[in-house]
Amino acid sequence: MIRPTAGAAPAALGATFLVAGLLPGSSAVGADTGAGAVEYRNPVSEDFADTFADPSVIRGKDGWWYSYGTSDPLWEGEKVPHRIPMAKSRNLVDWTYAGDAFSAENMPTWAASNASVWAPDIRYVDGQYRMYYVITETQAPGGTDEPNDNAVGMATAPTAVGPWTDSGAPVAGPRRGGGPGNFKWTFDPSAVTDTDGTQWLFYGSYYGGVFVTRLSDDGKRAIGEPTMVAIDNKFEGAYVVRRDGYWYFFGSTANCCAGPTTGYSVQVGRAKDLRGPYVDREGVSLMQSRAGGSPTLVQNGNRWIGAGHNAIVTDLAGQDRIVYHALGRDDPWLDEPPLENQGAITERPMLLDPLDWIGGWPYVRADAGPSDDVQDGPVTTGEAFTTFEEAIRPPFRTRGAWSTANLDPQSRRYADAVSTRATITAPVSDARAVRAEADIRGAAGIVLGVVGSAPQVQVFVDPRENRLLAEVSNRGSTDDRRISVPLPASYRHDVWHSLVVEVRGDTLHAELTHARLFDPVAVLEMQLPARASSGTEGGAVARERGADVDNLSVLRAHTPVTTLVQESVPWTPVPSASDEFNGQRKGDWAFIDDTKGNPDPSDGGTELVWPVEDTDLNGRSNDAGLLLRDPPSQNRSWAIETKLTIDTGVDQLLNFQQGGIIVYVDDDLFTRLSNVAIWNTRQTEFGKEMTDVNGALRNGGTIVGPPAATTFLRIVHRTDPATSEHELRAWTKRDGGVWVKGGVWTLPAGAQMKVGLISHGWQAGSCCDGDRRTSRFDYFRAYTG
Repeated sequence: MIRPTAGAAPAALGATFLVAGLLPGSSAVGADTGAGAVEYRNPVSEDFADTFADPSVIRGKDGWWYSYGTSDPLWEGEKVPHRIPMAKSRNLVDWTYAGDAFSAENMPTWAASNASVWAPDIRYVDGQYRMYYVITETQAPGGTDEPNDNAVGMATAPTAVGPWTDSGAPVAGPRRGGGPGNFKWTFDPSAVTDTDGTQWLFYGSYYGGVFVTRLSDDGKRAIGEPTMVAIDNKFEGAYVVRRDGYWYFFGSTANCCAGPTTGYSVQVGRAKDLRGPYVDREGVSLMQSRAGGSPTLVQNGNRWIGAGHNAIVTDLAGQDRIVYHALGRDDPWLDEPPLENQGAITERPMLLDPLDWIGGWPYVRADAGPSDDVQDGPVTTGEAFTTFEEAIRPPFRTRGAWSTANLDPQSRRYADAVSTRATITAPVSDARAVRAEADIRGAAGIVLGVVGSAPQVQVFVDPRENRLLAEVSNRGSTDDRRISVPLPASYRHDVWHSLVVEVRGDTLHAELTHARLFDPVAVLEMQLPARASSGTEGGAVARERGADVDNLSVLRAHTPVTTLVQESVPWTPVPSASDEFNGQRKGDWAFIDDTKGNPDPSDGGTELVWPVEDTDLNGRSNDAGLLLRDPPSQNRSWAIETKLTIDTGVDQLLNFQQGGIIVYVDDDLFTRLSNVAIWNTRQTEFGKEMTDVNGALRNGGTIVGPPAATTFLRIVHRTDPATSEHELRAWTKRDGGVWVKGGVWTLPAGAQMKVGLISHGWQAGSCCDGDRRTSRFDYFRAYTG
């Protein structure tokens, strides 16, 4: 493990003072800074690991990017897990292994000897790095250890790679769910800073739900009463960010680790208050039984499946990037595939893609999903970017005096203002689309415009007033403006914070954060007067002597994507492959009866009525009834759709009663899209069953949009022109709602498909308190395109 020396570092030999001028040299980029944006192809972790699940990412105060993964072996055949492996990068694309956060020497003393460490979340607050993580087994007082008593822990470090010191006790301890060994899942921590500077922690998973709780100022203890923000049996892997006055909850859904049928995905809700209520794009709550959540990251038919458990970072041009893990469907296991009904480690490398905000909601690659071809990389450097490792060089120039003589244990070399109102500026390529940012300490900030000329904009921290201020100076004209917002009372001016100022046209937006992780402690918005956005320079300003600046960039702001990627849906009706169920079912349906004597589907006058069978198509029993017919074509694009009403109510345990549509090859190869009761929730699940390479039967699913008492279900088929595989995309719509696009499952080239309806999943006399429910199908329609 890399263990940098903590504490103050001596001034470097040969360091230079700069006074109101330029140093000779040709580059503003330090010797250890990478080149400009580079092209890349997923996965970005392939240089140091085969698997790197549950990634969390931060831009360190030394200018490097750092990532942290869950505890698994990194390589095929390695067998021994790393305890929170760490990696570092200059460009978010090329990563190198940077050691493990934990070893036998520094594991939490309250962790049991057989404990694993999962799902790290990295933060930087008040001058220290904080890492939250799951401990899967704890040591109970008095030696009364029980299995599965998971908890959230926290460790601190002076640098992004350690040394890590556990806080000494759980932050959020085990939560009993029942008898011995029955504990709710206290998994997947994610910490944020609220606008008043208070610290909060999200945690939880399917068994027990997702909660948010207030933390002590040092981040080591949960205090107060936690609030549930997402219903149990639907979400885990929470990651929460603040944008444009909303908190956005990113939550992962479905099974993370089902091999080639893994359908993990990410859905989003938003709220004005950190504690909720969070609702999706249709206003459906994440807390209700017919569970809300808008898909934002779903598999698209390329090699990546099971994409989820995300973090988010922003490049220096202001483009957000989502970091997540996924499985390659051609190689989903880290080592050999397990036998049927046995577990194994899935291979989940780290991926990176743009996250676009359109209409106030996030979409991965404008709703195109995970990338598997060459992509433009993040902007992580540029001509007007410096970490000051080579002092101050062109194109930056100084006014007033700065020193780069000192070394900081966290940021390394930095610029320290020797005189008041000193600046470090570089030419601005486009004054109407510029993004300037820096790590600052003390009375420092960002300046846009030529110093000494009018107009000029400065955004800076005032320690005396404890405020973030924006000033427009136009030499005393009526266009002079000044606005400010208060900083939290707990704000520490003696530690590093990150300030970004972005100008687009005549609008200025500024945010002050601990570490660029979407939880600002101050936000400023300002309409600029005429010519104020026409400055030709930008950079850093020190309002007082002794203010510090590091990781300074003045770059062209990215051009936001404003239009979703459109996916064609066939709309030409095929009456011969459809049925309106108006009085009598058409004769070209093939009914495969179940093996238990359940009621058959019958004519309901204007609908097909089918009591839910005490059967299930999943697994080896293959006892479910099926109503099947030929699709419009085996290879052309087509769609099938139904309007389904099924009274599964809310909250009752009706596992796993469902009705829906199916694309069927045989009993062990199919996809089905259902409105299904899953414990206390109602979800639309797009499932797949298939046989693995070793003959093991696998099944899993991915979740689509929120259901209702009446839900429209659609599967769209296309044939991949490169592979001839069948790609099947799920869509759902609540009665009165809008169509929601879900994920894609594939079937092999040459597979002979049938399409139709299913109604099964009742467990008579089993776990649940509900009687048999009934699926009512208003129609079955087919379309071509």
